[in-house]
Amino acid sequence: MPPSRREVLLQLAALTLLPRLPFSPGAAVPDGSPLDGTIAEYQAGRRRRRWTAAQVTAQALERCRTDGARWHAIDQLSATALADARAADARLRAGRQRGPLDGVPVFAKAIYDMKGMPTTGSSAEWARLFPEAVGRESLEVTRLRAAGAVVLGKTAADDFAYRGNGTSSHTGQVLNPHDPGGTRTPGGSSAGSAVAVSDGMAFAALGTDDGGSNRIPAQFTGVVGMKPTFGLVPRTGVIPTWPYLDTHGPLARHVADAALLLAAIAGPDPSDPLALTSTFDRAPFAGFHDDALVGVTLGLVEAHVPRAQMTTEAIAAWDRAVADLGAAGARVEPFAPTVTLRTYRDAFAESARARGDTAPNPKSLAPTANALLRYFEGRTRSAAEARDAVRRGYPAFRSFYDVLPATYEECVPLFDIPMTDDPAGRSFARSRAEVVASLAAAMRAAGVAAMVYPTMPFNAPRAVDDWPDIRTTLGYGNWLGLPEVSVPAGMGADGMPALNLSVVGLPGDDARVLALAHAYERQSRRFQAPKRPTR
Repeated sequence: MPPSRREVLLQLAALTLLPRLPFSPGAAVPDGSPLDGTIAEYQAGRRRRRWTAAQVTAQALERCRTDGARWHAIDQLSATALADARAADARLRAGRQRGPLDGVPVFAKAIYDMKGMPTTGSSAEWARLFPEAVGRESLEVTRLRAAGAVVLGKTAADDFAYRGNGTSSHTGQVLNPHDPGGTRTPGGSSAGSAVAVSDGMAFAALGTDDGGSNRIPAQFTGVVGMKPTFGLVPRTGVIPTWPYLDTHGPLARHVADAALLLAAIAGPDPSDPLALTSTFDRAPFAGFHDDALVGVTLGLVEAHVPRAQMTTEAIAAWDRAVADLGAAGARVEPFAPTVTLRTYRDAFAESARARGDTAPNPKSLAPTANALLRYFEGRTRSAAEARDAVRRGYPAFRSFYDVLPATYEECVPLFDIPMTDDPAGRSFARSRAEVVASLAAAMRAAGVAAMVYPTMPFNAPRAVDDWPDIRTTLGYGNWLGLPEVSVPAGMGADGMPALNLSVVGLPGDDARVLALAHAYERQSRRFQAPKRPTR
């Protein structure tokens, strides 16, 4: 049986008594903590017996209790993390490691189910309505555990992953660790995941992205965030959002670490009806070369770099990123496809009209309603219990996803429409295929391997302020289902991350865009960890 809530609290309280554990000298990390290095460095140190997974996990939990609490980044900590780390150490001693993530501390987002823990969705109301521990794990967490990862717990997010500011009614406003004044947003909705890896509480974390929820906090906190190809990562066991847009992926300090996490969670599974069904090859994600950009042509779409609306500092950061790409051997050339952030919505609509199809709508009501019922069916014992849970949770969920019918009773007819049978959703998927085919033809004709553009053309505003009214490429990437890796491009004069570079490819090019992003990262070396406050 999973531990009771009281047992979990007692175990977490006991962790506060753990001393800071010493590490052997000679570790190639700034302050002697493996958490501030890469996964490869950490694993090399474990093999040389410089530290154990249990030691590093204890330090990660200590950082969660201090820095994590300071930044409001943590939703819940796992009571089994230390035991999981000790099991990983035992596997290492026995020569039975499960792969590169074995013994690696990572996090999941608050909307993920984890066995033995409640799923709050970062919502105070859902935390009250559903305080009981769930009895199943999300598919991604299951896959991480199978790879030997130590899942530390869950990170805070915007309620139900709906907005991009890191505002949780359950745990409070997540704060940006680069801002000592405590006023700047970390972005969202995967706010806590980004903060946890930026601050070195974990090597990597799971996040989700419907319209920028991984990439926004990646830029605002200065880390790597990825939106993989739509459907590459099945989403079973996670509170749903918009099924035709929702894309799950990694956040990490380094591209190679993000690739390891993605390789562990990706691949087909029939439990997600919109997931890809093709075989997934993990081999290309295992190692990258620093010279991957040599001789590669990258497309620069003018519409994706709104220079007239960018600050002088943002323009300078962007120009420097382009120069870094050139120094790494790439050719950055003007690229003018017909499908850009200015035209993609019209292109989807025109594609549907040409087919005589229903108007495409990625936020059609029925798929989200059906996904919500399927989610509860997976974590309850009967159909009746699942519908009762939906009924209880519906008002809180609907207060964010307010395109849904006003009441549960009005929504009932939508629950049993399979998301794959929704006319607007199916039309959207058909238009996506046709629009992407047009983009692919343009990239082939121009000899462009990938596109590059600023992830966002501005840095983190204050959490209480409106954001600049500048159209970004975030929705463009989700509508087309493109793989996109967002990589730090440097710091501003105010000590905040100034900009991230996005490397964007065609669906299925995930390993390639990661390899190109890695080469840029190695050339530019723009990542800077936030300064940890003195205690």
